[in-house]
Amino acid sequence: MRLRRALTVKECLLPLCLLALALMPVLFSKGIASAGEDASARVIIYTPHNEQIRSEFGAGFAVWHLAKYGRAGTVIWNTPGGTSEIRKMLEANAIAALRNGEPVGGNADLVFGGGSYEYTQFKKELSFGTGDSLRKARIVEQVPFEQSRLDEIYGENKVGDATLYDPERYWFGTALSGFGIVYNRPRLRALGLDDPHHWEDLADARLDGWITLVNPSQSGSVTTALEAILQRLGWEKGWQIIRRMSANARSVASSAPKVPLDVVAGDAAAGPSIDFYGRFEEQAVADAGFPDRIGYIDPKGETVIDPDPIALLSNAPNRETAMHFVEFCLSDEGQALWQFAVRHGHKGLGPDEFELRRMPIRRDFIARMMPQFRDKVDPFSLASSVEKPDPNARAFIPILFSAFCADHRPSLDQAWHAIITHPSYPKEPALVTANDVTDPELKAMLTAFDAMPSVQGVDGLVSLAAPEGRALVRDGWLKGKWKSANLWDADSAPADALRRSWGEFFEQQYAEIYAREVR
Repeated sequence: MRLRRALTVKECLLPLCLLALALMPVLFSKGIASAGEDASARVIIYTPHNEQIRSEFGAGFAVWHLAKYGRAGTVIWNTPGGTSEIRKMLEANAIAALRNGEPVGGNADLVFGGGSYEYTQFKKELSFGTGDSLRKARIVEQVPFEQSRLDEIYGENKVGDATLYDPERYWFGTALSGFGIVYNRPRLRALGLDDPHHWEDLADARLDGWITLVNPSQSGSVTTALEAILQRLGWEKGWQIIRRMSANARSVASSAPKVPLDVVAGDAAAGPSIDFYGRFEEQAVADAGFPDRIGYIDPKGETVIDPDPIALLSNAPNRETAMHFVEFCLSDEGQALWQFAVRHGHKGLGPDEFELRRMPIRRDFIARMMPQFRDKVDPFSLASSVEKPDPNARAFIPILFSAFCADHRPSLDQAWHAIITHPSYPKEPALVTANDVTDPELKAMLTAFDAMPSVQGVDGLVSLAAPEGRALVRDGWLKGKWKSANLWDADSAPADALRRSWGEFFEQQYAEIYAREVR
């Protein structure tokens, strides 16, 4: 008779913590209902959105719902973390429900905010068990919007390379997000630098210790920003820029809002930021009496425009009010909250307290209301398509970033210092590669710094330099098609095995660089 292994304290606590997070909004909503509030007018929402967005959309929905449906709508917010964290929590809860033979969901109505990539993951079918005991479900469910209604709201379902809503109706964009650079002008001037205009400006060695970044393994939106660099500037040049930005970093944070806060405080001179975080802080500092202190820019032709979606959770307990909230987000009243000025909105539209500085998603609203916008930006003009998009590039960003930066920052810093203090290192251009120098020692150091690892495949080593190689490695390693080839430890996740292997490679490259400095 086989003995069952005893559960560790950690294994017991993790599901309980996830369950507690999932139940919090339900318990809170019951408390409100007991106070006599009409439960049918409540909606429970998981969101990564900040306090300002929650405040404006909560207040705006209450007024709109009262005017249209005769009773105020109440939003119960639950903010367990970023969209990636919300997805992991909901996935864990769904698997637990499938394991126990229970319906998935039922604790909240909507998930609101985050990048479109996470929502493509939300809609994937989850399963538990095998054979006759196999059970399947999705975290989110389809909404039966008529195509004519979607055409009326969105027009063409496209912005650059992105779709505005899921053609299968699992999620719908409510706003658009851009990704650019937030910067502190006094800090840049003190370093002898002008305002940045391109991503490669953040590779300048004079910014050593003055860049702030976010770990892409902890932020889907930051992964999207780095992916834009790779897609628009190419794999080789893109990674050259990202690696120098990382080497210049004073810190690697775990959440996207940290970047503009560091820049505003003067702890950093610049960093990549979601547009609305950058613009919000730019405006807040200007309103405080320092109009020229903080700036934000979308690098022209080098950024991506991505929808910020909303989705209906499976078995939503307040489905009717949830659908009303989706309707509100796509109405003139909801769209105006993203871009209108405080208390000076057109025909009573706009936020009560906070200017959110985000881009609305409806083409017709942008065309009609642009004169009332705080930022005279048409996201559909700003967006551009990639000539040859690589669908496999994104999968490698968190793994490579961890391997060359997050897991090995002391060695990265030491190698970068050896390079930029070399007597032959040029002051310009901002992005200096081995092709820009003639000194043989510096050329060798830069070559080692930009080297990329190969990956063991079933028929030998595979290079990541070509799209075909990245597709092969993603299928073989990350999607598990080479699992039977025993290329990685059976007890390890393939991504973790790659991260450790690549980390060892980068450590060797860094050691070679600072060994040259010693000689």
